[in-house]
Amino acid sequence: MPELEKHQIEQISHDISSQEITFSHLLEDLIDHVCCDVENEMQKGLNFAEAYSRVKKMIGPRRIKEIQEETLYLVDTKYRFMKNIMKISGVAGTIMFGFAAMFKIQHWPGAGIMMTLGAIILAFAFMPSALVVLWKETHSRKRVFLFISAFFSAMLFISGVLFKIQHWAGAGIVLSLAVISGICFFIPALVADRLKDQENKGKRPVFILGAAGIICYITGMLFKMQHWPGSGFMMVSGGIMLCIIVFPWYTWLTWKEDSHIRAPFIFLLVGSIALIVPGVLINLNLQNSYNEGYYSHQEQLQALFNYRYKINQSLMTQYRDSAIHLKMEQLHSKTTGLIIIIGNIQTKMIEESEGKHGLSAQGPSKISQSESERQIQYKLLSGPFRPVAEEISLLPGCTSRQELDTALSEYLKYVSGLTATEDLCKYNGLLEPSAYLPAEIPESGGISLMSGLHSLELFKNGILMFESYLLLSIASS
Repeated sequence: MPELEKHQIEQISHDISSQEITFSHLLEDLIDHVCCDVENEMQKGLNFAEAYSRVKKMIGPRRIKEIQEETLYLVDTKYRFMKNIMKISGVAGTIMFGFAAMFKIQHWPGAGIMMTLGAIILAFAFMPSALVVLWKETHSRKRVFLFISAFFSAMLFISGVLFKIQHWAGAGIVLSLAVISGICFFIPALVADRLKDQENKGKRPVFILGAAGIICYITGMLFKMQHWPGSGFMMVSGGIMLCIIVFPWYTWLTWKEDSHIRAPFIFLLVGSIALIVPGVLINLNLQNSYNEGYYSHQEQLQALFNYRYKINQSLMTQYRDSAIHLKMEQLHSKTTGLIIIIGNIQTKMIEESEGKHGLSAQGPSKISQSESERQIQYKLLSGPFRPVAEEISLLPGCTSRQELDTALSEYLKYVSGLTATEDLCKYNGLLEPSAYLPAEIPESGGISLMSGLHSLELFKNGILMFESYLLLSIASS
């Protein structure tokens, strides 16, 4: 029987040692076993390279590590206990999360409880046990940072999703911490670990590009959950990078290196695409549906304003030849002045929000003038859900709010002398700012452009309704 040379044995020893065989005496036994198999193949007339390649194919890429895991499971009680906890908690938590999602969609009771329990099991049972199992199987100090960053990122993400779905306070902070932890620590550590692998030198550009695509996609998901602008662009960019460039490139490299593609690889590839592509499409569809709902609502408010304005105009026309017409005209003039002030605030909010680098956007097509008021073309806004600047945010104490409060106070002083106080008190609620605008500064720190415009549209309709009651009161007196 042919015998292996020293450098050939060293090559086999290096390859097996690189698979992080940490169990005592197992490494030597595996090296001896592989060397014997290679010598048996060489006896058939093959050279060392051919014989060793055939033995590696027969063993498979994971069989050596599986032997160590099976050995640890048999002889290490702590490893066996943590492995069982990892399997049971992983299955139980995933099943509970799945049922909770179904209950949540169907609006059945118990969804919140199941989701909370599932998150607790995954975050505080599955993740710690998986961390212990990984350490037991590798004892690699070089990967400690990778394992810990993966643990904290996954735990924060699971908790953040739970907080977001349950509408608990702090969901945005937890999700942001999860994404920051993943982007800044876990993904770089994972890429660095892959780049150190000498067998994957040709795949290094794919790993770097894949990490960039994942970072872009995950950041887009965070922006989507937090309703921040730019989520669609980042998710689509990350999805295109992964599905059109990274996955085909990685598949081609793997196919070129291996004589056949294993089923787990195909499952991983198809599963990843099946998650990413629908996520991007759903994001685009939800974003359009989300925006369309707001647009139609705003357009309905504008149509209601035009209708109320014409009703008040028609009421004044009926008393054109009477003595009270002058009083009605004065009231209408004051009301129109207050509405113009609100319209100016809306225009200022749009210009500041649509502008770049502190300059107001020059886009007259986004605001047109109708017979009764300025019509905002909501579908033309580039950032309808972008937070507005603090001085025009309509929050208590800001410049626009002070301007509006001053104009409203003057308007109330004027109308107080037009009709009886008891009649006026019936309709004062229509001019109460707290009914439309924030009464205190929210925890989030501001409001979006669309929310501010929506509140002001409601306010203008309330003012027209108040004017209508006053015109009727003047006519009846």
